[in-house]
Amino acid sequence: MEQHVDDDNGTPVADVLVVGAGAAGLSLAYRLATCGSTTVTLVEPPEGPLRPPERTWCYWAPDPDEFADAADATWSRLRVHGPDGTEVTVDPAPLRYRMLRSAPFERLVYAALDRHPGARVVRATADAVREVPGGAEVRCVTPEGRTLALRARRVFDSRPPRTLPPARTLLLQHFRGWFVRTCAERFDPAVAELMDFRVPQPRHGLAFGYVLPLAADRALIEYTEFSRAPLTVDAYETALGHYCRTVLRLGAFTVEAAEQGVIPMTDGRFPRRAGSAVFRIGTAGGATRPATGYTFAAVQRQSRAIAAALGDGRASVPPPYGRRALAMDAVLLRALDTGRIDGPEFFTRLFRRTPAERLLRFLDGATSPWEDIGIGLHTPVAPMLRTAIELPFLPRRPRPGPTAAPRREESRR
Repeated sequence: MEQHVDDDNGTPVADVLVVGAGAAGLSLAYRLATCGSTTVTLVEPPEGPLRPPERTWCYWAPDPDEFADAADATWSRLRVHGPDGTEVTVDPAPLRYRMLRSAPFERLVYAALDRHPGARVVRATADAVREVPGGAEVRCVTPEGRTLALRARRVFDSRPPRTLPPARTLLLQHFRGWFVRTCAERFDPAVAELMDFRVPQPRHGLAFGYVLPLAADRALIEYTEFSRAPLTVDAYETALGHYCRTVLRLGAFTVEAAEQGVIPMTDGRFPRRAGSAVFRIGTAGGATRPATGYTFAAVQRQSRAIAAALGDGRASVPPPYGRRALAMDAVLLRALDTGRIDGPEFFTRLFRRTPAERLLRFLDGATSPWEDIGIGLHTPVAPMLRTAIELPFLPRRPRPGPTAAPRREESRR
């Protein structure tokens, strides 16, 4: 790729510098490269312990989808199992549920960067980000130990936050997943199991299985909890073994790979700006939906809006979700955390009583106020109203950050 023009101090200069190569960083670099009018540098960790393993990102979108060539699988139907075994299977047409693995998505993004003469990739460990005259500077360390000072007019930092903002409620969505291969055909490749509550429920929060069939004999199977603290690896393995053998009754199977992660579910307010030339994107910029942990679709909306603003000569990071959606999420998180609502029953009822396409738009924050009211009437009204009345009087307290970076940015989301 073409080297950028250097300033008087020999420091490369670009219009935009993107820090981090997770879903948010890759997506913004891709948008800017395909627009073609902005010079962009992507700083990603080199091979080694700081580089995350391959991850899984999921989202829903109608056909045609721009990432279809990179997707591992898609599903036309979604299923939820209640604690009593009740099955709810829905068709969210025209939406389809999609799964991307990070490796093919990276290849798609790097191909776009290769085609753009004003783009380049720097493999180094980013450290401090500070404002400088005319923009911002990112201090990096190369794999050889050399220090780089990369400057740009604007920096978009996608690294997960070291600390979470003060919040009234914080739950963690934490999980471990197995990529399994069975000896017999056990899966329906057309149906994704979003939530299977036929697993033992924790004393606090909720737990569910999650199954994405990749073929009749292959699937990604996860055990997920919404609770206050992650489990040990042994505890996840035990829960996964019970789910696969006792609930799904897979028979003989082989675990070919595993993944694990933690996603913060909080009503804290993530600042999207860290200075006049420094912005936060992705989970660090509030793109993770507080009540579900889904991130990838919001990252795409955010990236498109940033690229459009830069094309018009502006710099801004729009909020990934509207105030109404965040207010409803705050109520739900508090109701789950206090135990006022039964989580498995709540989510099973939503899928049973709400048209699937409308529910998925609701989870994306894309429904109208009247649609929101209609969906709200399918929830336990009294405890939700009590929680809504209580929330404005609760203090926001500092919270520790999650102990693992999100994969979905999510493996699921």
